[in-house]
Amino acid sequence: MSGLENMAFLKLRPVTDTRLTEQVRPLLCSGERVLQQYQGIRDGILFTDRRVIAVNTQGIIGKKKAYVILPYNRIQAYAIQSAGVMDFDSEMKLWYAGLGIVTFELYAGADLTQLNRIIADAVLA
Repeated sequence: MSGLENMAFLKLRPVTDTRLTEQVRPLLCSGERVLQQYQGIRDGILFTDRRVIAVNTQGIIGKKKAYVILPYNRIQAYAIQSAGVMDFDSEMKLWYAGLGIVTFELYAGADLTQLNRIIADAVLA
């Protein structure tokens, strides 16, 4: 899989259904829990208690999937930007050693406080 440097996942909305979780369940470690999940038009992002799992749906009918595993222990820095009055999207950036910046653009409704807590607990602990 090429193009991992400076990845961007855009227009993600929080979801509560379990389709995305069920899709990545075989990748989860024993006891690993999904804490938050976001879905774009075709792609999805899951924040677990151990890592970020990005699901990149490929191909015309979406059968082909690429999974990018981003462990929290490789994060060097992170930034969170809340939505504004005229800008309804919020944003999270994660700086990874040897990879670059991974950007998540989130629609309104994302629980930024919980996302901060997830990342801070993993990075600063």
